[in-house]
Amino acid sequence: MSSIVGQHSEPSNTTRQGFWARHPASVAADLIGWSVFVDGVGGRIVETEAYHHEDPASHSYAGRTPRTEVMFGPQGHVYVYRSYGIHWCLNFVCWDEAPGGAVLIRAIEPTARLDVMTERRGLMDARSLCSGPGKLCQALAVTHAHNGLALDRPPFQLQAGPRAGLVVGPRIGITKAAEVPWRFGEAGSRFVSRPFPRPTG
Repeated sequence: MSSIVGQHSEPSNTTRQGFWARHPASVAADLIGWSVFVDGVGGRIVETEAYHHEDPASHSYAGRTPRTEVMFGPQGHVYVYRSYGIHWCLNFVCWDEAPGGAVLIRAIEPTARLDVMTERRGLMDARSLCSGPGKLCQALAVTHAHNGLALDRPPFQLQAGPRAGLVVGPRIGITKAAEVPWRFGEAGSRFVSRPFPRPTG
């Protein structure tokens, strides 16, 4: 699947009615350029992936379970799960048309409290602090204790950012529906977890 470069279709605002009610792919694209903070630590979102209940790669595809309960709950909340039994992954629950939708936050550009993130990650390279879902959760100290919390209340804070050029491509590290182009990134960002395919045609 080739990448495409574009712009956000319209301004987004978490206070605007229906922001989280949309399809996860729309939410994932519009979150690029926003900032997320946990207890004041965080940065700009530069990479996301979308998932929903009809997607074989989604945790919600098999239906409601104790693990995925939050995905079927209120929108605008946090779904946190452990990947491969090692790394925590941060997701934002969305889409009211059908429960079970979420956006995985894959990478952020660190902008606030880099000293804290550096200590937590044990490295100095800013580009590598949050360039992957497990890395950013370690840098922001996100764990399962955050599962189910609302995004509009402490310790979380979201800030809308300027529109950013987008690159789009297939999601990473999955085998089912691997070709679906629901991975979104900020064009030209050096903080993404992995380069996007070059546009073709």
